[in-house]
Amino acid sequence: MRQKLFVGPKVRALRTRRGWRLEACAQRLGISVSYLSQIEANQRPVSDRVLMGLIETFGAPAELFEADNDQRLIADLREAAAESGSAADQIPLSELRQVAEQAPAFARRFLDLHRANHRLGERLKLTEEAVSLDEGAAASSLLPYEEVRDFFHFKDNYLDALDRAAEDLAQEIGLDAPGSPDMLLEMYLRERLGVRVRHAPLGDVMRRYDPVARELWLNAAQPTPTRAFQMAYHVAVASLSGIIEMELDQARFKSGEAVDVCRVGLGNYAAGALVTPYRRFAAAARALRHDVEQLAALFGASLEQVCHRLSTLQRPGHRGVALYFVRLDYAGNITKRHSATRFRFARFGGACPLWNVHDAVGAPDRFLVQLAAMPDGVRYLCVARAVVKRSESYLAPDRRYVLGFGCEIADAHELVYSEGLDLKGAAAPIGVSCRICERDDCAQRAFPPVDRRLNVPKHERRTVPYRLGP
Repeated sequence: MRQKLFVGPKVRALRTRRGWRLEACAQRLGISVSYLSQIEANQRPVSDRVLMGLIETFGAPAELFEADNDQRLIADLREAAAESGSAADQIPLSELRQVAEQAPAFARRFLDLHRANHRLGERLKLTEEAVSLDEGAAASSLLPYEEVRDFFHFKDNYLDALDRAAEDLAQEIGLDAPGSPDMLLEMYLRERLGVRVRHAPLGDVMRRYDPVARELWLNAAQPTPTRAFQMAYHVAVASLSGIIEMELDQARFKSGEAVDVCRVGLGNYAAGALVTPYRRFAAAARALRHDVEQLAALFGASLEQVCHRLSTLQRPGHRGVALYFVRLDYAGNITKRHSATRFRFARFGGACPLWNVHDAVGAPDRFLVQLAAMPDGVRYLCVARAVVKRSESYLAPDRRYVLGFGCEIADAHELVYSEGLDLKGAAAPIGVSCRICERDDCAQRAFPPVDRRLNVPKHERRTVPYRLGP
């Protein structure tokens, strides 16, 4: 049975933006004024028929009205509220849900303020450390990256106009059929864009363009999929700049640095969509049961490119299996994260130590598979793999990462990594992070949750030296 869908603030915002009165809007939708008023007040859910009418009348994408967007906002609010207050004055989940559903703009403004406060606290600590060491304060604000991360986060990591344009461009180049993407891209650059590709050792530079000589220099030490991706980036930015700039204008970032960071991010998104065209890639993913090694070989892509692309298959009407994707360094810092599932990543602090992405560090070149359950009871098939990006120099360190991806158990049969597993068997109890984890019985806790009272027994010592109150 489909979950009841309440979309009141979204409908009110769309109607107000067009300057329509309730009566005129209700007439366009073919419903009564009282019904529309109740919908906007979140007193009644929308039916499938009315939902289709909203999409057609306002010309809005279907994903705008999806409940997952509210769940994502609720999860972010819960973490921020838990971190901002003491255990004695925590906001009930029911109130957070009400805010997310009825005042989403206010909720996002609260998150902006919380992130600003979080950054200020970090910078004050750095300043104190710098003063104590008699050094200059360092570390600039991370606001631009956080802005861009949230941009993709609330877009579900899928940009329809850019993805479709990249798919059309891939067809023009010939990337929608089996072949060598690096050769096709190099030919397109030379013959259509008048850019000659050069290969040479470039140290830590992967790509450098000389606009005067019209030469694109690629690092010869990088593997073929990386060089192909860098060529795709140049092609995408040169050919799809209008759509990229339109997305940037609509995003309304607060700083020029965020615009610059997101411009690169959108170029990377378009490059990924170019070397792995949506319909061909989605069909291959289904046929190969999301075997990332086979997909990488078929599309001439790296494992990371494939895992990232799998998390973007959210085109309305042609959705793929909902997957999450995460990349961590060996210290556990999350450097990429995208989720089309209900799986959530911590915004602040480390990830759950019981999650198998940490085990992958000690098992290089192997796929680790885990059945895991979040505190909300949702079970996941989690896959992790450590990868090394070679520096090709004895004096330069290699870059080492862990790639993690997975899906909810209901979709696990679609992944080859579920083969031989008892999907109804025991699942590892994991959480988002210790700071907001609801579990009372985890022996691996690094620190207590910020929204729970502590009870420290005087005459008893367990693995964790305290118990959690309500």
